[in-house]
Amino acid sequence: MEKEEYAIVLEYLPNGYPLEKKMIPIVQAIGEKNLTLLELVPRRGSAFEIGEKVYIGEGKRDKVYYISGRLARDKLTEAGKAQLEEFIKRIVGEREAEFVEFYNKSDAINKRVHQLEFLPGLGKKHMQEIIKQREEEPFKSFEDIRKRVPNLPDPQKAIERRIFKELVDLERYNLFVH
Repeated sequence: MEKEEYAIVLEYLPNGYPLEKKMIPIVQAIGEKNLTLLELVPRRGSAFEIGEKVYIGEGKRDKVYYISGRLARDKLTEAGKAQLEEFIKRIVGEREAEFVEFYNKSDAINKRVHQLEFLPGLGKKHMQEIIKQREEEPFKSFEDIRKRVPNLPDPQKAIERRIFKELVDLERYNLFVH
């Protein structure tokens, strides 16, 4: 897994977590490539906009003093969750080819369960139809999937909801988040 170069600000807490009695500013962010929830400590005097892209790679960082570590799921604020949904929607749209490839290449996890069945709204019938269609010809876009598989819930929204679920809840199997 590559190291993150950039993160997107989900929430800026200038007073940190008041209940923990540590009053150091905290930035809740998500890594752009690996979709890792991160807790960043800003440099003194830095201000952050929600949705702002900040450099967190190696070397000199202009606004981030250091990466405190992974952000615990239960610490993500409600405002952070709302911002996370927006970010996921944008990322899935921008990286459509990568997620369409998931529909083309996904596999069985074991004898009973297929990766496709972990997408919200998809069951065995949808999975079988997707597999049948992709064997005839690989899917080219979300629109292509929508056209060729009847009664399928929106394939893009299914991916978005699964990524959000993996980031916010503890899941047994993660398809997109490490």
